[in-house]
Amino acid sequence: MVSTTVGVVKEPSPGESRVSLIPEQVSRLKTSGLDVVVESAAGHGAHIADEEYTAAGAAVVAVDELYERADIITRVSALSAADAKRLRDGQLLAGLLEPLRYLDIMRELAANNITTASLDMLPRTLSRAQSMDVLSSQANIAGYKAAVLAADNYGRYFPMLTTAAGTSPPANALILGTGVAGLSAIGTARRLGAVVTAYDVRPESRAEVESLGARFLELETTVAASGTGGYARALTEDERAAQQRELSTRIGKFDVVITTAKVPGKTPPLLVTREALAGMRPGSVVVDLAASDLGGNVAGSEPESTIDIDGVRVIGAGNLPSVMASAASAAYSRNMFAFLSHLIDEGSVAIDLDDEINAGVIITHNRSFVNKIVADAEAA
Repeated sequence: MVSTTVGVVKEPSPGESRVSLIPEQVSRLKTSGLDVVVESAAGHGAHIADEEYTAAGAAVVAVDELYERADIITRVSALSAADAKRLRDGQLLAGLLEPLRYLDIMRELAANNITTASLDMLPRTLSRAQSMDVLSSQANIAGYKAAVLAADNYGRYFPMLTTAAGTSPPANALILGTGVAGLSAIGTARRLGAVVTAYDVRPESRAEVESLGARFLELETTVAASGTGGYARALTEDERAAQQRELSTRIGKFDVVITTAKVPGKTPPLLVTREALAGMRPGSVVVDLAASDLGGNVAGSEPESTIDIDGVRVIGAGNLPSVMASAASAAYSRNMFAFLSHLIDEGSVAIDLDDEINAGVIITHNRSFVNKIVADAEAA
């Protein structure tokens, strides 16, 4: 029987230091009867040497040989048009492909008979999919790092400290959005000693916030905006405007604000307006986890940049997991291994579109869009 070969590419995106599989999971794939090829230097950003992959049983090869030999290509970030042209008929590509954002590339991959599995489309409410939940594992890291980054950039103490020179009050931190990243930021900011308040449009999030010892921010304009799949629904224009107005009057009371409201493939909601920034004290810090070339939660934030707006330090931090590449790669690799284990049956890829996980994750197959959400977007 011919063995299936998994290929691990070096991420080509600037600033992306993660790798999709680390040696621990490579060894487990080998034990399962799969072959693994790894692009030379693929793990360097996560401090993993080529020799570690070799010791785990992988072959370390040049990029052209990897694409030639691999049946399955694993990666972290969405691929470029140039990357797409490397793929050949019948290969399977797995990663965070952002299909709603890169429909043109998905269309080309479908035409070239490439099967694509986008883990950012995973049905996150399925209990058996939790071990594959890349978005949650990476968001947990992002939330942790956001709180640490805020503390590092804040010019005062986070905890209350009493010294011979007097008492320093604790920082007041506001976390906007209480998904996985927000809850991680709450817990970390609390451990660092800040007084933490959080807000979310989903009313059920109050219990989670309070269970972590934080306060829940009450807005008079709060509406029930729970959506499907564990996400908040999009607010109407009137709801959004009312939310922004009231948040703008409340944000000025906080020393640190961390925003976490991402929308897959779409422009994130604006939560912190210019007026809100103008109302904050000089020296305050705002960390925008949604900052990207699609926009951000904070007016004026720039992806992977720190800028000064009216004396407030605004940090665009849309890819914080890459900053913690070793931890993020280890978590991502466990998720990817769980997905490959689900997808591969007796050493071969088995695409069962009646399976709920596959129905959510598989985007293109047999030259067609098979994911309903993406197919509807492509037809629109």
